[in-house]
Amino acid sequence: MNNKKIALVFLIILISITVVSCKGKGGFKKLFSKKEDLEIIRTDDLEFEITEGDGMRRTTLYFKNKQGLLVPLMKKIPWEEGIAKSALKNMIDSPELRESIASTGLIPIIPAGTEIRGMTINEETGLCKVDFSKEVLNYETEKDEENLIKGVVYTLTEFPSINEVQFLVEGEPIHVMKYGADISNPIKRENINLVMDVNDQRSKIVVYYKGINFEEDYEYFVPVTIPTLAPVPNVYTALEVLFDGPPIELGLSSCIPQGTSFHGVDVKDGIAYIDISFDYGDPPNDPQVFNNMVKNIGLTLSQFDEVEKVELLIDGKGIEELGLEFNIDTTIPAFANEY
Repeated sequence: MNNKKIALVFLIILISITVVSCKGKGGFKKLFSKKEDLEIIRTDDLEFEITEGDGMRRTTLYFKNKQGLLVPLMKKIPWEEGIAKSALKNMIDSPELRESIASTGLIPIIPAGTEIRGMTINEETGLCKVDFSKEVLNYETEKDEENLIKGVVYTLTEFPSINEVQFLVEGEPIHVMKYGADISNPIKRENINLVMDVNDQRSKIVVYYKGINFEEDYEYFVPVTIPTLAPVPNVYTALEVLFDGPPIELGLSSCIPQGTSFHGVDVKDGIAYIDISFDYGDPPNDPQVFNNMVKNIGLTLSQFDEVEKVELLIDGKGIEELGLEFNIDTTIPAFANEY
């Protein structure tokens, strides 16, 4: 018998022994047990362009502020297989997490002790199923319930492969949460920090306002969904609402200085030219004021794909034309808040 035949016989014997061994110890059952059904079945190698050279990925996670509003926060988390699952793990309440984000004044939204038991992503439909342990239900109020659902959905749908999310607890679908939220169907990304009654409104836009943790002097932007009378969401209406300022009850402010009026906007070749005036006199001679304004405006206009940059016109004239030699970052920000 030549060497090739000997090797073939040896391989067949080895495979036979392995199969018998697996059967004898419940090996097949173990390999395909129900517990493993919801493990990640695919990874998109999501967005390598926002992965740092040190193996960390810039990922948007959602927390809440003391007023109960959801706030996006970009944190660097270690790159690993199943990064979407890792993102949720980095939102679970713990003393370590609270300490790490203490300066922001933000609070975790996923209850302590929660485990992410499994996750699947359907690459054709973009449906993500997430299986939580029963501790995920250990929240205290109806607002906590809303923030938990929307915070998880918004975090996962930051990944381009995920369009909607279905919640499971201990492997079983949940149809109604304990405070009455209907999650019988997969949930899409919508209505973050919704204000006012939407029944008589025609469309909704998302406007970014500014919050502050006064204890640590940390400023952050908050997305707020506001119904409008416009037939469809549009750039003009979004800016009109932004310049009107935030609803008083939210406890938020804006980077638009008092006495600044919005006159109009023209979008051309990806640039939104926004005409404003300063009712109290000459424009402020401070580049930080203009950079803050442009960031606030840029975040609000990030919901419109046709806008890539923002340029301010003052009474129809460009900043350079007015002799203001400011270095202003006009690109739409990639993240609302970085930490």
